[in-house]
Amino acid sequence: MSDEYILEMRNICKEFPGVKALDNVNFKVRRGEIHCLVGENGAGKSTLMKVLSGVWKYGTYTGDIVYNGEVQQFKSIADSEAKGIAIIYQELALFPELSVYENIFMGHEIMKGKQIDWNETIIASQRYLKKVRLDVNPAWAVKRLNTGKQQLVEIAKALSKNCKLLIFDEPTSSLNEDDSENLLNIMRELRDQGITCIMISHKLREVTAIADTITVLRDGSTICSLDAKTDDISEANIIKNMVGRTIDDIYPKRLEKNIGNVMFEVRNLSAEDRATGRQILKDVSFNVRAGEIVGLQGLMGAGRTECALAVFGNPYKYKITSGDVWMDGERVSFKTPKQAIKKGLAYVSEDRKGNGLVLIQDVKYNTTISNLEELIKRVSIDENKEIGVANEYKKEIKIKTPTVAQKVGNLSGGNQQKVQIAKWLFSHPKVLILDEPTRGIDVGAKYEIYSIMNDLVKQGMSIIMISSELPEVLGMSDRLYVMSEGKITGQLDIEDATEEKVMKMAINA
Repeated sequence: MSDEYILEMRNICKEFPGVKALDNVNFKVRRGEIHCLVGENGAGKSTLMKVLSGVWKYGTYTGDIVYNGEVQQFKSIADSEAKGIAIIYQELALFPELSVYENIFMGHEIMKGKQIDWNETIIASQRYLKKVRLDVNPAWAVKRLNTGKQQLVEIAKALSKNCKLLIFDEPTSSLNEDDSENLLNIMRELRDQGITCIMISHKLREVTAIADTITVLRDGSTICSLDAKTDDISEANIIKNMVGRTIDDIYPKRLEKNIGNVMFEVRNLSAEDRATGRQILKDVSFNVRAGEIVGLQGLMGAGRTECALAVFGNPYKYKITSGDVWMDGERVSFKTPKQAIKKGLAYVSEDRKGNGLVLIQDVKYNTTISNLEELIKRVSIDENKEIGVANEYKKEIKIKTPTVAQKVGNLSGGNQQKVQIAKWLFSHPKVLILDEPTRGIDVGAKYEIYSIMNDLVKQGMSIIMISSELPEVLGMSDRLYVMSEGKITGQLDIEDATEEKVMKMAINA
């Protein structure tokens, strides 16, 4: 291997039961570059990085990993870290109750004899925090930091291990715009310091802004590698290589709109956090009509998710202190999510892995769990009917899985999201709240989710869409409301909505 390249993965193949995840993948990374790895969910990106980092150990795959000119046989994450390879996952691996400095040196503590040298640990942690431009007290518990700052602690942790190749798996998926831009700038600084970065991302704007090279995977195979200096790295060309076809409009248009009467309405709603007593919603009013998609937009912390959970009957976190909720012309008050579901309200969680799905269970279980009463035969569940229902939704919304007996945790993010949507569709809702419906999924899967949304409103369903991606809200909504600091600060018909108008309302200017 030329000294120009720090890494070459040759003819990598990896199989799972019923699935060939990687099929002769070839992947080369130059020293000191930012190399972006893109592809649809299930294309093999994360699997390839798990092979590289030793999560999938030597012997469980075929092909060669050549790093710094030597063939490697990593049998654990510790083996790859010892060679200077570190990976930062979408779900951060930090201990929230421990201090920043304890997290940075967890597993490779600075020792003085047989004891940890805490003074040197704190001094060293300050040095690494400075490298990532994070100005916090290293003695603070990690839980005091927001997600963006926690991500920087992860990077400092990787640098403390003398990392030479740093892998980012969807690093900005849960960050706001400011934190995302800060992280990208830090990646540029790391590159300038000689650290090679590999970034997996679905955010093509970020990919085209930061990449020196872009490699596209599709269906477990390498499609192409594009040099940012000489090749066409437009979003349109990347999408074409990712999905194997041209997508002319990322947001599919509805040719016919049949918007009816108000189906769901919130009037002058205020609510507080039960744990702290802090007011989270202040005199909020909005509505959605039958056959309509209404966007709920705002910056992180504006109160959008809190509003959705409060009206969905979350009795443990949020307490409604005043105001009314109306559904299909009837005043309702949900003390539990079960009551809301029975009335025809459904909520697709922004955290599909934590709150939306049971990852250790199969597709069948997750699809039917919201409405088991429909499957009861005498005193037990009719398993044949359950399988039939799961297969029906698998076909209807194109869930890519060899069988509904497949564990949901083995599916790609886009297919997990489809299972979560199927779960709520089986409860036969009149109103569907979609909270960050396309977070962490690729452009092809996004298009499929958008098409499902259009089909649902065409059938008369009402959809409330919460999204941090402003182009998505503008591309899919019929109307939108903007929130800031727990209040509705504006309403716009989509014909009048612009990014500038929405952002002005979002900062309550």
